[in-house]
Amino acid sequence: MTLSAGTKAPEFSLPANGVEAVSLKSFKGKKVIVYFYPKDDTSGCTIEAKDFSCMSKEFDDADAVVIGMSPDSAKSHDKFAAKHELNVVLASDENKETL
Repeated sequence: MTLSAGTKAPEFSLPANGVEAVSLKSFKGKKVIVYFYPKDDTSGCTIEAKDFSCMSKEFDDADAVVIGMSPDSAKSHDKFAAKHELNVVLASDENKETL
């Protein structure tokens, strides 16, 4: 499936860092930014996640939430987020059903 900018994303419910699961429907009424990345704790992915985390105030002010999605496990996401003090939601799509 290919989505264009502004197209509604399909619903998903996935394990995530720090919470049991994250669902798109739980953010109804908010703007949701979903970004996809290949692997936790790699140089490019770490820079991207840190940049999103540094901008959390701006996203909050815009009533938006950021969800990073990769095939890594929720446990891996927990370690990645703790190591780099990330404050974005990291969803785990181990079966690559959403990616």
